Amino acid sequence: MSSIPRHWHPRQEIVQRGDCVIVDIDGVLADAAHRQHYLDPPWRDWDGFFAECGGDNVFEENRMLLELLDPELTIVLLTSRPTWIQKATLDWLNRNNIRYDLLIMRPLGDFQASPGFKRDETESLRRLGHIPVLAIDDDMRNVRMYRSESIPTIFLDSGYHPH
Repeated sequence: MSSIPRHWHPRQEIVQRGDCVIVDIDGVLADAAHRQHYLDPPWRDWDGFFAECGGDNVFEENRMLLELLDPELTIVLLTSRPTWIQKATLDWLNRNNIRYDLLIMRPLGDFQASPGFKRDETESLRRLGHIPVLAIDDDMRNVRMYRSESIPTIFLDSGYHPH
């Protein structure tokens, strides 16, 4: 297998190539409502917002949805969370028994909007032999991007994003 980017964190040493489902974390698996105040205008405090991610509750029905998916599918958690909160994110995933095979986080220095970041990572997944058959996201900008890439997408309205 080709070497994977440094900001990708596989749960096991080898991630199976083939069909995968791309799933967002904040607003899909993690209830980030208690940290939304950090993003209120006029100044968005992204560091404050991300620093409190360990205190999120899990959306239990969405956690269960991942459990019910075909075990042959690779679950890719593709989040715009920065890698500096990787440990807190991994701890939260493990504490809440979230099924996943690969965690992809935003590398330091990547400041593009979420749809651009996620499009780039989706292209990298495809180059490495992963075939996205479904995406799940709460940001309509990302939903439109996935659909423009011919990936069927479930929009979960977290209420965090205007659309």
